[in-house]
Parts: sequence; structure tokens; C-alpha cells
Amino acid sequence: MSQATYCKMWADAQKDLDVLLQKEREEFLQPETNLEKVSKMLATSYIQYLEVFRKLAAAYDHLLHRQKRAAIRPVLDSVMGRILEIKREMVKVENSECQCLDDILMELNRPLEDIEIPIPKYFIEENLEVLREREKTLDEILLNAGLQEQEPVEAMALPEAIKLIQVAERARQGRSRAVFMRRIYLEENRTTKQEEQTGPSPDDAATRIQKVWRGYAQRKRTEKMREEEMIFLGIILPPHLEGTGSFRKRAGTAKALQGDVQERQDEVSFKEKLRESEGAHIKETLQDQISQCFTECRHITGRFPDYPPEKAGGSKAIFSEKTPEQEEDEGWKMGPSNFLSILEEGSSQFKVFWQNRDNESDFLQDHDPELIKEGEREEVEEEIRVQVCELMEEKLRNLKLHVDGEKVGTQKKGGKAEKAGKASAKKKIPEMERDLTPDRTIDSLYQELAEGGLLIKARAVNLSDYIGNYDCLRSSLRGTGAQPLPSAPDVRQLVALYGILPLGSQMVHENAPLVKSLLLAGPAGVGKKMLVHAICTETGANLFNLTPSNIAGKYPGKEGLLMMLHMVLKVGKELQPSVVWIGDTEKMFSKAAPKGEEEMNSKRLGKMLPQFLKALKPKDRVLLVGTTARPFEANMGPFCKVYQKIILISRPDYTSRFALWKHFILQNGGAFSSLENLSCLAQLSDGFTQGHILDVVQTVLSELRLLQMPRKPLKTVEFATSLARHIPVYKEEQETFEAWYAKTPLGRAWSTALAEREAEEGKAKKGKK
Repeated sequence: MSQATYCKMWADAQKDLDVLLQKEREEFLQPETNLEKVSKMLATSYIQYLEVFRKLAAAYDHLLHRQKRAAIRPVLDSVMGRILEIKREMVKVENSECQCLDDILMELNRPLEDIEIPIPKYFIEENLEVLREREKTLDEILLNAGLQEQEPVEAMALPEAIKLIQVAERARQGRSRAVFMRRIYLEENRTTKQEEQTGPSPDDAATRIQKVWRGYAQRKRTEKMREEEMIFLGIILPPHLEGTGSFRKRAGTAKALQGDVQERQDEVSFKEKLRESEGAHIKETLQDQISQCFTECRHITGRFPDYPPEKAGGSKAIFSEKTPEQEEDEGWKMGPSNFLSILEEGSSQFKVFWQNRDNESDFLQDHDPELIKEGEREEVEEEIRVQVCELMEEKLRNLKLHVDGEKVGTQKKGGKAEKAGKASAKKKIPEMERDLTPDRTIDSLYQELAEGGLLIKARAVNLSDYIGNYDCLRSSLRGTGAQPLPSAPDVRQLVALYGILPLGSQMVHENAPLVKSLLLAGPAGVGKKMLVHAICTETGANLFNLTPSNIAGKYPGKEGLLMMLHMVLKVGKELQPSVVWIGDTEKMFSKAAPKGEEEMNSKRLGKMLPQFLKALKPKDRVLLVGTTARPFEANMGPFCKVYQKIILISRPDYTSRFALWKHFILQNGGAFSSLENLSCLAQLSDGFTQGHILDVVQTVLSELRLLQMPRKPLKTVEFATSLARHIPVYKEEQETFEAWYAKTPLGRAWSTALAEREAEEGKAKKGKK
């Protein structure tokens, strides 16, 4: 699609966003006691924000204009953050991680696919070179340590071999022809030299001059006629727009070239020009404003104020004003947002700078100098403000000395500053936040963790590879009182919301509801480990493996575990984003007494995890992800204290199994003649997991079987025979997982809300009687 198309997409997204912001002002700021109405309002806004998110992400990924991308980026990140805020309210109102949005989608005439979470490409593309270099370094470390084998060279396919031979043969023929032509050239050159020695006749010389001139004139006429014809046909642009033709060629060649255009640097230093033209005015204005504040403060208090230190913001603190707290009203009310102000500002900037701009004639997608000045002006003002602070602080010191007779710099013994200094000195730094390796570099720690097997290479798998369709029967279970469990699409959404989006964007992670830890629970084979690798692939995150079996015997004792967590935390923060994965995490919180040193070490690590999470700040894009196939063996209290969000992954339903069989068979080179066979397999595999289905398909579709397939089509019985060798997840085991989930904080909140709802309905019935 053209640049004008993506500009229109951006404009449509901003228009929808304005409608959403107006709707929030009218609905979300008013208290509401009807929770059903609240749920509907939140769900509607959630779906509409997702649509805006999808448009903005597509526009940002494909637009070439750097200033347009810079204008879209904060709005895009703020929309992501707002979606997370609305999701938090939905979970709080409904006491469930998954909501039934079918009715809202029907009202809005939207398909089910519209509630899939899009993942912006800039998570990876803007750090692609760094990630490639890091992957190369990790491969070298693992190869040298013997933890990774050299990838075997695959046999070349026949078409590739033929192509390679053709290239080599054509190169040989080209070299032979070059030698032959060189001989001809030397022969002609020798003949020419002989003629020069004897000298050509006047007639021959005139003939040669005429020949050269006529050839040159004819070529120019032909080129001009060809150019006029191309302009007439619209294939090329007129001479005054010839630069746009080169742009169109560049814009349509490849994605890599688009990235180069997006990252084009401007040669003109607008900051220097701005500093020369407006620096003196900015400096004078700041001095006048600060002097006015000094005068007003002395008029009110009778003395000049103390100058705020630079840590408190310097002169910025003088102009800052605190806003009064809003009074709380009864009923539900949307909590405060960290993103609405950014969305409002982005919307106003779009209307001022971009809404009425002619995008179709801007073929070169060049910069706008005025916009660059606006962006650079803030940096120039900040630089000048620091200089003004030094001058005004000295001026204030002189005013206090000569007007008030107050000596600055002396303070009574035991003053506030001294007491504050003593209090800060006495404050104990937590163990996890102390730097235990001050003399070591990040590279050396990175290498040690990789050689120890704690820093591993993530598998290249995307979140979209987690196959599964929506559960069509969930809406029918809504009135039964059973807590809804996530289907495969719900799992994709929750992993994207709590894992991928915050790790991919620094702004979202710092301002959105903070999720430091995530637990994926479910039977073996449902794809928990795959989802961990998908989080790393989509965000380019480092993957640390702290599974009890992996750390056994590596860092024994409390001091060893503390050092291990310190190194993981230090490297993870420095090279963020990072994912700390703990498989079989229930062993760290086991109810049974530890039998050996390894189990004792695991339990010690489990007790240290709360301190580890406490050391993570909003600026640190580090996520703790635990996976477990037996969560009911862990102590519920400490378990839920460590893991902030819990996602229970169930065995796939019929529609998901149908999609899994179809996907895996096609992926492994097989094919079915009719969908009835796939439907039969989906029915037979009830209770089996994604891992079972993949293993069966790979077992049946061997190389020999694929060669036989043209004359011997696949049959259902082949897969059924292999499937019978696996043990399914029985109904009793699934009920055990559901009973355990009902004891989690969110499960208990659901049960409490359900009991209160039933009690209210009972009272209402008695009142009617």
C-alpha cells in the first residue's frame, strides 16, 4: 500500500480515538452502581481501543516520514497502556481473567479475530542490529562451552545444485569472452597507433568527426523522444518532480530499504540555529520568571525562599503546582490513568500539524523544519535552564546576604539536613539491591551465566504459532455459575497483555499496571514452555533458565543462590528486556519436607523470590515467568504471593483440536482428502493435548510415509493407532486443576461475588412472594 493509504489509516485511527476520549469523559468519570452496565462499557471500549491500536501499529510500521512516526509513537504506546488499564478494571469488576465478548462483538459488527492483540513490529526492528550481535555472541559462548553443537550443513537440493553450476559456467564463459575481447582491443589499438604514426588523410579525419557528431546528436534526440513519451504515458514524472521518481523506486523495492529511509539522519543542525536565534530570549525569560517568584515569596513570607536543589528539579520545582485530590463518589468509577493526558496531547498535535497536510504531493516524505524546531526547543530550554539555575542561585545568595542579612551555607547543629543525612546513612540496603560484583563487567557476567547454562537461547517461535480457536460453548456456560477458563485465543491475549506489550515498550512498562510475575499452569503438553519462548521471540528478550533441575549443584547454599540471583538481576536489567523462567516451579513451594540438598536449595530460592521481585522497579523490563504441571502440590499462600498473574491453560476443545490436526499435518508435508477425516480425528483426540497431537503427526508422517502418500493416501486409523499409545488428560485431572484455581485469590473473589449475587437474587425472589 502507498504512503497516502497509511496516512489515511492514521487519520482514521485519530478520529476513532477522539470519539473514544469523548466517550470516556461522559461515561467513565461518572459513578455507576450497575456492574453489568460497567462490564459492557469496559468491554466496548476495550474492543474499540484494540481497533485503534491495530491501525496505529500498521501506520507506524509502514510510514517512512520520521516526524510522522515520532508523532504516532507516543500515541501508540499510550493506547497500549490504556488497553492494559481497561483490562485491569475488567478483571476487577468480573473477577475473572477472561471475559465473554461475543455479544459486544455482534453489536459492533466485528469478527472474533478483532480481539486478537496485535504485536508491533518495532519491538524487534528498532533493536535488530543489537539483537543479532547478541545472538552471535551467545552462539560463540555456547559453542566454546560445548553446550551447543555446530549446525550440520544440509545437503543441497537438486535445483540449487543446477543453479550453482549454471552460475559457475556462465562466469567461466564471461571470463573467456573478456580475454577474447581484450585481444581484439589490443589488436585494434596496435592498428590505431600505426595509423597515428603515418597520420590519417584529411578526408578520413573529416569522416570520423562527422560520424562521432551525428551519432551523439541522434542519441540525444532519441533520449528526448523517449523521455517525452514516458512522461505522456505517466510512467515517469516531469523533470521538476524527477526526485520523486527515485523515491518511488526506493519505496517500492524492499522492506530493508524502507528501514533505511525511516532512519535517515538530517544533516542540518536545527538545535544550533535555534540556540543562536532564540537562546538569549529564553534565558532572559527564565531569569525574569524566577526573579518574580523570589519577589512574590518574600512579599508573602517575609524572606527569600531556599533555592531547590537540582535533584528536586531545580527551577522546575519553583513553577510546579500540586493538584487537589478529587473527592470519591459512591459506586464504580474508572481509576486514574497515566495515558489519557498523552492521548489528548497527541490528538491535539495531530489536528494542528498533520490533519490538513497534503500527503499525496509529499513524495519524498521529507522533514518539516518547524516541527524539528519544536522538538529541539525543549532540549535547548533545558540546557539554558541549567545555566540560568547557577546564575539565579548565586543571585539569591547575594540577595539573602545583602537584603535579609542571612548567611547562606551555615546551618544549626542537628538541623533537618543533618538528620536526613543520618537517616539515609542508617537506612539498610536490601540484599538483592546491593552490588555484589562491583569489579566485574556485564560481559563477564553474561558469559558466566551462559557457560553455566542459566542463560539459554530462546527458540524462534511466534505467539501466533500457538494454534487454537474460540470456544463456541462458553457463552452457554455463563449462567451456570462456573468460572470461565481461558481458551487458546484467550491464552494468546493474556500472554500478549501481561508479557509481550510491557516488555516491548519502555513507556508502557513504566506507566501501565505493573506485572512483575506470571504463572502458566496446566497439564503437560499444553504449550507452556512454547509460550515462554514466544514472549522472548516477540520482544527480543534474554531468557534465563532457573528451573530447579537446571540450577542443581551450580550455586549451592544461601550465598551461592544470592550471587546467582544478583547476576541474573544485574545482567537482566542492563540488557533488558529479559525473561526469568522457572520450570516446575511448584517444587520451590512444595508442601512436603525437603529430602536432599537439591530440594533444600530449591526451597531457599523460592523464599528469595519475593526479594527478587521487590528489587524490580517499573523502569526494569524484567519478567518472572513460572510454569507448572502440578500446581496443587505447592503451598497456596507463598505461591500466590510470588506470582501476580495466574493463567490456567486447559486441554484443547474440539474446534482447537480440529485446527491443530489440520495445521500440524500440513506443516509436516501431509494432506487429507476430506475434512471429515479431520473432524473424526478431532473427536477421537478429546482429552489429548497439543503436545500429544504434534508427536503423533511427526511419528506417522515419516520420510518413507510421505514418499508413499501419492499412491497411498493418509487414513484416520494411522493417527488413531499412534494416538492410543499416549495417556490423555482425564476429566478427573482437569477437575483437579479447576479446583486448585478456585483457591487462588481471583478464584476466591469469583466465588465470593457469585455467593453475594445468589443471595441478592434470593432476597429479591422472597420480596416478590
